[in-house]
Amino acid sequence: MLDIFSLALVIAGLCLFEIISGIDNAIINAEVLSTMQERAKRWFLLWGLLSAVFLVRGLLPWLIVWATSGLSPFDALTATFSSDPKIGGAVESSAPVLLIGGGVFLIFLFFHWLFLEHKNYGLFGERFFHEQGVWFFAVVSVILTIVVWFALEINSLMAFGAVVGSTVFFITHGFKQNAEQQEKQLMAKHLSDISKVLYLEVIDATFSIDGVLGAFAFTLSVPLILLGNGLGAFVLRKLTMNNIEHIKRYRYLKNGAMYSILSLGIVMLLDSFNYHIPQWVSPAITFCVVGYFYYKSIVSLQEPITEQN
Repeated sequence: MLDIFSLALVIAGLCLFEIISGIDNAIINAEVLSTMQERAKRWFLLWGLLSAVFLVRGLLPWLIVWATSGLSPFDALTATFSSDPKIGGAVESSAPVLLIGGGVFLIFLFFHWLFLEHKNYGLFGERFFHEQGVWFFAVVSVILTIVVWFALEINSLMAFGAVVGSTVFFITHGFKQNAEQQEKQLMAKHLSDISKVLYLEVIDATFSIDGVLGAFAFTLSVPLILLGNGLGAFVLRKLTMNNIEHIKRYRYLKNGAMYSILSLGIVMLLDSFNYHIPQWVSPAITFCVVGYFYYKSIVSLQEPITEQN
């Protein structure tokens, strides 16, 4: 059982990670919402939020834990708060498969950003890697091969989990690329507000996968993930409606999100290979990394923008 401080730290870390990893989604939402009437905007904020929290950030982690643990639906939901040793043992034995898949997904996500995505260069070396974009597929293929090789020595299901993580990455990446293209078409076409709201809900579900999988680096508790990610989703929706232009001024927040994602991916891989990482490490890393790049963004507000590509 977690004490009150640990619970608060996990929830705060989940909330921050959800906010910082959803900035791209918030920007897309804000662009589309700017073309909609006030009534549709309010509908998106209220009912769209309930859908995003309970159907995606609640249902998806519950389904993942249920599918990997072999527990009943109710036990999968309440596993981390149960005193039954059989339930705890089922979660513990299935955790490596889940963690290795999520870790591979997050690490692939980081390297895609590092090699292929346009960015403000926040650290030394980022420009160099961006100029070597053709190497992205070679790098992630080698990483997957190494992870699968070592996983096979422990459990073939772990190796399968790693492959599933890479598969989910490429599927969701395709949806995200399509979302960016569709956004431009939506801005150019005169579609109904209902069509735009439905589009935003689909995009939110796609982008939320990053936050849901990253959440397992903090905890395997579905209720805690629902609470932490739900709070983060609520804050992000409010920022989308009111302050997105202000948030976009902080040039290096995306860098902070991606280095957090890399760190959490490494934590998940280490945990999957039975290197015990204390539960406070993931929230601490998230706060430190995001805090550094937030500070760097504030400093950069006093300087002319010269690094944007």
